[in-house]
Amino acid sequence: MLSYQHIYHAGNPADVHKHALLCAILSYMTRKDKPLSYLESHAGRALYDLSSAEALKTGEAAAGIAALTGKISPDHPYIKALEELREQHGDTAYAGSPMLAALSLRPTDKLHLAELHPQEYQALRDAMRPHNAKCYKQDGFEMIQAVCPPEPRRGLLLIDPSYEVKSDYDLIPSQVAKLHRKWNVGVIALWYPILTSGAHSIMIQALKSQNLPDVLHHEVAFPPVRDGHRMIGSGMFIVNAPYGLADEAETLSQLFES
Repeated sequence: MLSYQHIYHAGNPADVHKHALLCAILSYMTRKDKPLSYLESHAGRALYDLSSAEALKTGEAAAGIAALTGKISPDHPYIKALEELREQHGDTAYAGSPMLAALSLRPTDKLHLAELHPQEYQALRDAMRPHNAKCYKQDGFEMIQAVCPPEPRRGLLLIDPSYEVKSDYDLIPSQVAKLHRKWNVGVIALWYPILTSGAHSIMIQALKSQNLPDVLHHEVAFPPVRDGHRMIGSGMFIVNAPYGLADEAETLSQLFES
């Protein structure tokens, strides 16, 4: 799908949920002095301006990062990464997941990022050039299957499609199972929206039937960010979840409930 552009949704409540967990995983994984690989299937442009006309049109960041930042510990790796980004790019800059990964990783780590939208891909390449990321103008599912298992083998994969292609819900369980067979040591993190239609339910049931190891399944609920918006929550399904991530998820549950 080449119509989706995340700038309209950057910094919304789902981003806060996804990105806080992502940064917690990367913080844990970088404690060991061993290189790792970071892969992302649907990268977007990596760097966003929340004062742009597109972001202001939806106002989703106001209900997300703007409203929730003060509730998150200033020592959280997510907040630290955003502060570092804003020191470089200004107070209205927001990091997409590829940029958060780049700010969390070390020079010995590798980044593989896929983005099919032509304008988003070019923006991704420009934003990630200082971070030596390998960017692919390619279908994200094709890229991750081709690269896995990556080198270094230790690593994290984020699968984060827009779900505007409805077949993604049917495709993802088999994709995740195949990836785990090829790369059984990899942390595989899947994000999905919780919509009023409940479209994610069958996908999650199928994933749970795969008997994947060390799964952390976490969801948060929030009000629609604007009238008529169908997203009422955010979910993460994480295979080989690192030690202690369940505590981070519980903290996030309390944040969204407060």
